[in-house]
Amino acid sequence: MKTLFQSLFLLCISVSSFSAFAATAKDTHQIVVQLTRSSDNYAHMKTFFQIDKVLSEIGENKLKIVVVAYEDGIHALTQNSRAAQMLTKLANRGVSFKACKISMNAWDLTEDDFPLEVEFIAAGAPEMIRRQLAGYKYWKP
Repeated sequence: MKTLFQSLFLLCISVSSFSAFAATAKDTHQIVVQLTRSSDNYAHMKTFFQIDKVLSEIGENKLKIVVVAYEDGIHALTQNSRAAQMLTKLANRGVSFKACKISMNAWDLTEDDFPLEVEFIAAGAPEMIRRQLAGYKYWKP
């Protein structure tokens, strides 16, 4: 039979462990954003504006956002896209951009067609799934 002191000690340890976990979980939320096809020519630019607004409202220190581009969405990450300037701004705010090499090959794009802020991944769809399995929340603006 546990003494009152032992019970209180265990309760304090449990609460402090939970508090440390809760604080960590609340500090940074991981979000993965999918950029694929769209019939709207400005959809990707709108997505970048929404990400910018979310970072301003919630805080850059509370969010880790990864943008995965594949299929037609790959064009939003190129240097000559209308969104290139916004991409740089978001990258400076901590957003990561991933370009699918399969889509790049399909559109005859090379790594030189993209700004330095863009990282390259083997395939977009599996990356989306991997991120979600790792705890990222899916957001398709």
